[in-house]
Amino acid sequence: MIIYEFKVKGKDKQYKAIDDAIRTSQFVQNKCLRFWMDNKDKNLNRYDLNKHCAVLAAEFPFADELNSMARQSAAERAWSAIARFYDNCKKKVKGTKGFPSFKKHCRSVEYKTSGWKLSNTRKAVTFSDKKGIGTLKWKIEGNL
Repeated sequence: MIIYEFKVKGKDKQYKAIDDAIRTSQFVQNKCLRFWMDNKDKNLNRYDLNKHCAVLAAEFPFADELNSMARQSAAERAWSAIARFYDNCKKKVKGTKGFPSFKKHCRSVEYKTSGWKLSNTRKAVTFSDKKGIGTLKWKIEGNL
């Protein structure tokens, strides 16, 4: 997997929309973690957390504004923490097992295959979810 990181140029409104998307992703991740904590006896799996994303989108209008794959990515991050905790318990790791905790300072949202489009010149990206981020230009460091 290749991951590129860029600095973007945008307007204040766009930066606020990005912050809103990040906060929404953090909210979904924390809600999925809470769902797991409240239903530990039901042997939930990662697909149950992905299904819970649709419930959150129906219940909270601001969560519905975030792209569905970005919501599912947040649920996958929650499941990753849960799986790591279970693995540490099975391996009988000494000390703390890393019980999953709620995120307070999350600084990312992950758009996987939908919700964004690269421009033909590869000098801008357009986000198409309902958060209102729009098109951002970036300073490219290196070749794509």
